[in-house]
Amino acid sequence: MLAGSVVACTTSVEGRAVSEGSVVTGNPDQPDDPGGVDPSFVENTDGGETDRLVATVITDLRVYWTETFPGTFDKEFEDLKGGYHSVDTADATSDAPPCAESADEVEGNAFYCPSADIIAWDRAALLPVLRDRFGDASVMLVIAHEMGHAVQNRTGSGLPERTADPAKFPTILIEAMADCYAGSFVRWVADGKAEHLDIAKERLDSALESLISFRDPIGTDQTDRGAHGDAFDRVSAFQDGYESGVRLCADMTVENRTFTLSGFISADDQERGGNLEFAQIIESVTPKLDAYYADLTTKSGKQWTTPKVATTGPDCGDQGPVAYCVDGTLLVTNEDLPTIHEEIGDYATGTLLASRYGLATLTAAGKPVEGPEAQRSAVCLAGAFTGSLFAAKPRFLSPGDLDEAVQVLLDYDYAARDTNGEAIGAGFDRVTAFRQGFTEGGRKCGIG
Repeated sequence: MLAGSVVACTTSVEGRAVSEGSVVTGNPDQPDDPGGVDPSFVENTDGGETDRLVATVITDLRVYWTETFPGTFDKEFEDLKGGYHSVDTADATSDAPPCAESADEVEGNAFYCPSADIIAWDRAALLPVLRDRFGDASVMLVIAHEMGHAVQNRTGSGLPERTADPAKFPTILIEAMADCYAGSFVRWVADGKAEHLDIAKERLDSALESLISFRDPIGTDQTDRGAHGDAFDRVSAFQDGYESGVRLCADMTVENRTFTLSGFISADDQERGGNLEFAQIIESVTPKLDAYYADLTTKSGKQWTTPKVATTGPDCGDQGPVAYCVDGTLLVTNEDLPTIHEEIGDYATGTLLASRYGLATLTAAGKPVEGPEAQRSAVCLAGAFTGSLFAAKPRFLSPGDLDEAVQVLLDYDYAARDTNGEAIGAGFDRVTAFRQGFTEGGRKCGIG
């Protein structure tokens, strides 16, 4: 158990390998340069590759917050008084950082400790695993998130305030703000403003994969003292910071922030152990799809025609394992779909089905089913349908289903394919479109 008041934010790493490589800007004139910033300012550093990457991230974070902090909080940013601490958790005799009694207490963790004003990380068992699975961007997110907690400690929304008024500052809000601050920093990097770091749009997908690998277990309630949020909550907070900046993060409250994480598990989930069998999912979800999209279409003044589900038929374009055909057929094949269902979960399949019903809705509304707007609308409508299920009484979906939706949107472009098989290229953008539908409803998805 870590001693003192510690915001420990990572304990395990899950997910498939999607590594995207380095985010550190190299020096073409010095090909033998190991890259990154000299980590000698880091306490207990071994000077190795991992600590060089962390030191590089910290160096650009210092610049970012020095530039950004005054305009948002009307005072200067102060660097961490206790500094930055690398921990070799593979060595039981390694020095422990402040707020921990031994090095092995830090295993699998990175954390900010407000009482000592330090950030510490496990350089042996956490960050190398993250880099291997998700690329350097994952390390950038972890350290930027912890710096977000340091920012909170300087602005009156940190751990002391949470302890004094837990109802006003629940852990899940504090963690969402830190994710949001991390998103604002990554946008600054993506815009080419950092001296040492760079990240292309396509690498954001692997960054988000790493973020959601630390989502809370199914069944965690948002009032839990250790709650960080489910995948949807965490991605939403990061994207809000990325898209809207520090001010939105700083203004987050329990009144203006809605979290989907809850201890709720649907009766269906309990009965089936979390997932429907692949053969059952179409039978279970298509009546709900039909009812939702029929209502949306008729409210738009158009006539709805229920798609005819088939497992064989003509080629309807390269839409993936679920295709909407212009003759009104919904073609479901076994190509990839059972694997996706098995690896991610039943609502991954549900999300893909919902996006094809989205194309049927565009057809009914007289809208194009080809091109970038159709691609965005298909995903947006899938999000709107998902939002309707999540808000239903009794609720049909659990937070775990939202995790599955986010995962399939990051891993595959199928939900965003139009009838020509063209799609939104970045998972980051697919999740953004899905979130719009989920939060704002189907009328915001281009059918009006």
